[in-house]
Amino acid sequence: MKQLHQTVDNPMRRAFYETVARIPYGKVATYGQVAILAGYPGRARQVGYALAGMCEEWDLPWHRIINAQGKVSPRTGSKFHLFQYELLAGEGVAFANNSIDLNIYRWDPEEADE
Repeated sequence: MKQLHQTVDNPMRRAFYETVARIPYGKVATYGQVAILAGYPGRARQVGYALAGMCEEWDLPWHRIINAQGKVSPRTGSKFHLFQYELLAGEGVAFANNSIDLNIYRWDPEEADE
């Protein structure tokens, strides 16, 4: 992954990307959680905008970001969200009724990374 601080001028977006980069394999975070951890509480929607506009070259684990209900947010006019399901399932994240149990899979940055 390229140095984000060198390629992203917007400090809020940079903070979001740096937070997303820390989410470990097999864990998820909500849009709101990313906003809080990045220092921008209440900016969940902006996290979504930032992820939609990020450069593919960074190879960030964008697929680990889900909504507050533990669900993958569908994309208007696209089936890209189906790819997100596949990526998460490939990491061992289980779905029940299209939902992820946040008590099991939510990333806790206070826990040691495995």
